[in-house]
Amino acid sequence: METRARVLLLTALALPLSGCASLHWPWSKDREPAAAEEPVATTEGEEPPDAAPPKVIEPVVERRKIRVNRIDAENIEVGPYYGSLSIEDFGTNPMYGARAAFHVTEDIFFEANFGRSKAGRTSFETLGGNVQLLTPSERRFTYYNLSLGYNILPGEVYIGRNLAMNSALYLIGGIGSTKFAGDQNFSVNFGAGYRVLPTDWLAIHIDVQDVVFRSDLLGTQKLTNNFAAHIGATVFF
Repeated sequence: METRARVLLLTALALPLSGCASLHWPWSKDREPAAAEEPVATTEGEEPPDAAPPKVIEPVVERRKIRVNRIDAENIEVGPYYGSLSIEDFGTNPMYGARAAFHVTEDIFFEANFGRSKAGRTSFETLGGNVQLLTPSERRFTYYNLSLGYNILPGEVYIGRNLAMNSALYLIGGIGSTKFAGDQNFSVNFGAGYRVLPTDWLAIHIDVQDVVFRSDLLGTQKLTNNFAAHIGATVFF
């Protein structure tokens, strides 16, 4: 009995001591370090609250000096032209004339024309020998007209790689008066032209027009078509 009492007493004393062995006292040298702080959770694309703002990059761009051409704003152009006129039944002969135009807008303009030529001999006169249907003064072909023009294809024409000139393809039509064979006739004209501007004050024109009027010179009244093709130059002012 005495031996059994001793065993129970020793067992009771050993249990508290085994539990105290697992405790870590503040002065213990084998104390574990404190756990590291967990990072602050952020959503995707959001910077941490303590992050420094991004630096603004100032671009260094050197300004270019651009030279702007001074373009004349004149709307009136005047100049001569030279070409050929095919007078119906009287052959093709040289012609000369002058034009004056006023540009209302960039696309619409009014143009006044004066042209003169001299008719040749008809086939009847050539085959008839000394037959003369018209006197020398009556063979003068003179026309005046006032037309309305419209630029249908404004653009540029390039010559080589470094030279570009403003250009325009235009339609033109109007009314006027034609004096031929001693008669003054009401006439209608229509055609097309091409304009090129080598400079801001000079223009080169190539034109083709048909001057139509009624004539009974050969005994039968009919509409005669007289085609004119000419090249000219005009100056803006």
